[in-house]
Amino acid sequence: MSDLSSKTCVPCRGGVPPLKGRKLESFLREVPEWKLAAGRRINRTFTFPDFRAALAFVNQTGEIAEQQGHHPDILLSWGKAKVSLWTHKIDGLTESDFIMAAKIDAIYPQ
Repeated sequence: MSDLSSKTCVPCRGGVPPLKGRKLESFLREVPEWKLAAGRRINRTFTFPDFRAALAFVNQTGEIAEQQGHHPDILLSWGKAKVSLWTHKIDGLTESDFIMAAKIDAIYPQ
């Protein structure tokens, strides 16, 4: 599989089936820190030394989301940002969710 972070999210118009089975498992291996939730979302909690660093990360994530036209749910708290991704139109996962996950991973200062 190609490097997901170099791809561009594709808007979902609906009518496409959510990822399942081997295809879903393959994408999950590409972003191993993300966890599958209820079979239709992926989540990851990022940790930081303080609120300011977490907020800066959330702002960077927001910029990427705007550029890609694919917007995660983000819960910001002191030293943490929990990000949830799924394609709302189909209430499931598409390749774009994994592309966003890889792009977010790329900005996380590990």
